[in-house]
Amino acid sequence: MTTLRIALRNYADFENALGEQARLFESLHPAVRVELVPVGIHELYQSAIAEGGLRDGDFDLALLVTDWLAEGMAAGALEDLHLWHQREPLPDWPEGWARALTRPLVFGRHLSSLPWHDGPECLVYRSDLFAEPARMAAFEAQFGRTLAPPVTWAEFEETARFFTDPAGDLYGTVFAAYPDGHNTLYDFVLQLWSRGGALADASGTPRFTTPEALEALDFYRRIVLDPAACHPLSPQLDSTQSGDLFLAGHVAMMPNWFGFAARASRAGAALAGRVAIAPVPVAPGCPPVSLSVFWAMAMGTGSRNKVLAWQFLRFVAMPERDLGITHHGAVGTRLSTWRNPALQAEVPAYREIESISLGARQLPMGPQMASFAALIDTVITRALTTTRSSRAILEEAQFEIDSKGLVLL
Repeated sequence: MTTLRIALRNYADFENALGEQARLFESLHPAVRVELVPVGIHELYQSAIAEGGLRDGDFDLALLVTDWLAEGMAAGALEDLHLWHQREPLPDWPEGWARALTRPLVFGRHLSSLPWHDGPECLVYRSDLFAEPARMAAFEAQFGRTLAPPVTWAEFEETARFFTDPAGDLYGTVFAAYPDGHNTLYDFVLQLWSRGGALADASGTPRFTTPEALEALDFYRRIVLDPAACHPLSPQLDSTQSGDLFLAGHVAMMPNWFGFAARASRAGAALAGRVAIAPVPVAPGCPPVSLSVFWAMAMGTGSRNKVLAWQFLRFVAMPERDLGITHHGAVGTRLSTWRNPALQAEVPAYREIESISLGARQLPMGPQMASFAALIDTVITRALTTTRSSRAILEEAQFEIDSKGLVLL
């Protein structure tokens, strides 16, 4: 019996979807056992990348968020899949996927991994609440405009306050502000980009002392800490927990991942037929912006079962398996999945994912991204737990960036 060990995040949708793929693979390979090792997101990074689990053979494969790929490549932990593709090609690669999902996986001439779960950022909202006649009339009387998904952050804040009703256990919005190296990074970057700001200069050095960065942090700390607009548990929530609050009916709208809209729209879900998506709000005069961060499956250079590992990678990337994970709440990555008429009929949000992904921006892919994410966690934690000015917090972060020579290229 040969065992393939796969590390992944301990998220029910991932475990259920990958678990089904693993059982199907085992049914075709009776002498193979696929062992899934679900762990917390911090432990996943530590065990697979930082402590060398993929490089040393502790895992054959791992689901990795794209933030980590450059570091994994630089550490010699990720097998070059281009060589395996040349030996036993993956059908439709790369034409069968959106370029936004293939470009971030390529480093020079090396292919680091294959897409497994996508979900660009968008505004997910309760269409039923926005369409209630009494709410529409009250909103227009109060603000002099039609109740609709907010286009600007000022409208977003107004709308969030309008919907918040603690007595009814409903809040206008929720943010995933738990500092786990991901949520605060994504939130801050979206706030910055949506105001026309840049994360780094031409040399790749992050720049935090800009007017856009100050405006982004001021807005974020104000709304997250305001229970009249935002769910008060936000500082303790990661992205999945914030999404679960929305799915349970306690939130009117949220900037979050497409996958939550897909889960909410599925037939049988509590909010089926009552959820829609729209572009993330922006500052006046700025174009729409989205962020694409996704999960990819990589092979470890230390794997002692590389032929089998590549067969598994090819297996899960086939059209029928990619479509199959959508039944468990994960988001397929193939264009054929996104365009599937039956899936679009069942989950209307899939009609929008291709256009969102085409315009979504990528984070820098340098090997220092994990260190940068930790710095963002510190910035947001100070903003949410102290009375220090946003300017002072950002200036201190800039000093740390400059003293460490942190770059994102």
